[in-house]
This record gives sequence, C-alpha cells and structure tokens, in this order.
Amino acid sequence: MGMSVTISAATERDTEQIFRLQYLCFQSEAALYGNYRIDPLVQSLESVRQEVAADCVFVARLGDEVIGSVRGTVTGDGAASIGKLCVHPRLQGHGIGARLLRAAEAALAEERGATTFRLCAGHRSEGNLRLYRRVGYQTVGTSEGEDGVPMIVLEKPAGAYAATA
Repeated sequence: MGMSVTISAATERDTEQIFRLQYLCFQSEAALYGNYRIDPLVQSLESVRQEVAADCVFVARLGDEVIGSVRGTVTGDGAASIGKLCVHPRLQGHGIGARLLRAAEAALAEERGATTFRLCAGHRSEGNLRLYRRVGYQTVGTSEGEDGVPMIVLEKPAGAYAATA
C-alpha cells in the first residue's frame, strides 16, 4: 500500500461511505448463508446516520476513502456490544480489522466505561472467528440472529489486549 491507513472516529460526513462499504463487505456473508436479508444489507442510510451520531463508530481511511468501519455501544450491564466490523475486500488481511477493533475497544472502555466487550459472528464465518479469537475473544455461547443465522457469541474483558492480528 502506497498510503498509510489511518483510524479515526467517524463523523456524519462518513455516513454514506460507511453505508456503501457495509453493503459491499457483507455480500460475502450473505452468500455464505444464502440469506441476503441480513441486517447489514437491509439497514437504511438513516439508521446508519443515527448510529454514527449516537454510537462509538470508527473508520479506517486510505486517503479520503473509508475502507473499513466498526460500531460499538455500551449496554446497561457495562458490556460493550461491538458489531458491523468490515474492511473493503481488496484490503482484508492487512490487520485493519484488528486495528479498528482495538480503537473501538479503547474508546468504549475509556470514554463509555465498558467492562466487557461482546460481539457475534455467524457460525460459518471462519475468517471473522479467527480474527476475534486472535485478539482475545472467547466463545461464551450461541444465539440466533433476527435473520435466522446461527451466531457464535464471543466476549473478552476490557483491558485484555491479546496479540495483534
């Protein structure tokens, strides 16, 4: 890569790029499950805009292009729910996803008081599960997404920063 990838908090100006990137990135997940009604593909632009305004949202940039994003919010029990991590398909495998996760985790713990981080991945999403385990997440259970996809629930305590991806 000729330019450096930077990680920063998302702004309202990033909303449309996040929306388009999310739609592109989650096509492979939809194909994996034969389900094109998964939440990241049916989420509205206005809903993404609301998440950027209210949640802890980070983007990875290559120049002016948003090439990755992640979102997190803290629930009432002090757990931070992290989701919709995505990196442009042409740039996957370069550690950008792990960097986005670390940025979200740090902000959720330091600024919003998270004590635990929680995320979900589809049971067939081996690449995602590998990344999450490599950065310290452990399986704590299973659930079913609203779209019917079987999910694996993973958690790690705040402050547990495992080896980088």
